[in-house]
Amino acid sequence: RGVCLQVKTMTPKKPNSALRKIARVRLSNKVEVTSYIPGEGHNLQEHSIVLVRGGRVKDLPGVRYHIVRGTLDASGVNKRTRSRSKYGAKKGAAAQAAAKAGKK
Repeated sequence: RGVCLQVKTMTPKKPNSALRKIARVRLSNKVEVTSYIPGEGHNLQEHSIVLVRGGRVKDLPGVRYHIVRGTLDASGVNKRTRSRSKYGAKKGAAAQAAAKAGKK
């Protein structure tokens, strides 16, 4: 668990190309780590409190942690219908978003 000091994007290593979302986090044990924000879209900003789990991102040097979505200040991923437990998405939220899209 920790506090976001900086939320920014980072480019991956050589054959890949993207803007991956990352956050610099100060953990409760005073250690500062760089952690990845999984999923499409996020609500994190400076001073957000997040839960951090292990697990590196292979194409981002120095990123050895992931932020857990759907806990503390990190909201779940919207419109997520599959693998919802990994992204903190509620069952109803995805169904409602799909229904709204269908009505339009």
